[in-house]
Amino acid sequence: MVDLKAIERLEVVTLIDNYIDVLISSSQKVKRSPHYKNGKVAPPLIAEHGLSLLVRVFENGKPHSFLLDAGWSATGVLHNLKELEINPNEIEAVILSHGHMDHHGALKGFLNLKSTPAPVIVHPDVFLKNRFLVLSNGERIHFPALEEKVLKKTGAQIIKNKSPYLLASGLVVVTGEIERTTDFEKGIPNAYRVEAEKIERDLIWDDQTLVIHLKGKGLVILTGCAHSGIINTIRYAQKITGIGLVYAVIGGFHLSGQAFEAIIPKTLKELKAANPTLIYPMHCTGWKATMKIAEQMPGQFVQSSVGTALLLSA
Repeated sequence: MVDLKAIERLEVVTLIDNYIDVLISSSQKVKRSPHYKNGKVAPPLIAEHGLSLLVRVFENGKPHSFLLDAGWSATGVLHNLKELEINPNEIEAVILSHGHMDHHGALKGFLNLKSTPAPVIVHPDVFLKNRFLVLSNGERIHFPALEEKVLKKTGAQIIKNKSPYLLASGLVVVTGEIERTTDFEKGIPNAYRVEAEKIERDLIWDDQTLVIHLKGKGLVILTGCAHSGIINTIRYAQKITGIGLVYAVIGGFHLSGQAFEAIIPKTLKELKAANPTLIYPMHCTGWKATMKIAEQMPGQFVQSSVGTALLLSA
């Protein structure tokens, strides 16, 4: 098990998600980005099919900031950082949840914005070059690869790791490779990769997540797409930390599309059993699954929107 320290306070800012609604009201724990500044309508934030989260953990009042993923386009995250008045130099490290293009699009541009190089924590498979989907008609759709040499040119330190990896002296843990133990979370059925000149199923072993312990309240679990399965992810976070209580589950749950809609009932059953105080589905969770979560867990559900800041405290 990892020695994950408990924190008193946490902020999670949605830099990129598939959806934005500037008319949603704020609450004590959920601060929505206003669509006006100084009596004038503010420039719009950008939403796109992708994900990026700014994560701030506080230790004795001092923040440590991290970037989880960088959206799809080369411009979305950079635009939203500017409009939200977030200084890229506050971010100590970047974590990539996995190697798909909708999670690293603005990474090079972000790294070039920083005045000092930033560590980038990845699973080694994040740089795989031969990943593709096979459509029902046999057509192959190839994923664009993330180039390690391009990132290194920015001065970034690439940290490759499959095991749990602690950041900020133990305030945050990156899970590394997540165990698959459920009988219903099987991954993308038509995803493949070429390994040693052999075509095999791509189970997206580079999928990883961030885990934080909010003092007295439990785990905060932040996912990119949860290609390992959101229930597998929750259980693995509990296993490596030794903490059973789950306070918040935030991010993409990958329940969109025909193959995944079939497992929504089982996933919801297990989510209810985990009983998080807050659940914030994003990105690839999908409309049907999000609506089911909102209907069946109304007191725990929070609607995602670009620019939202979750303000969580012990």
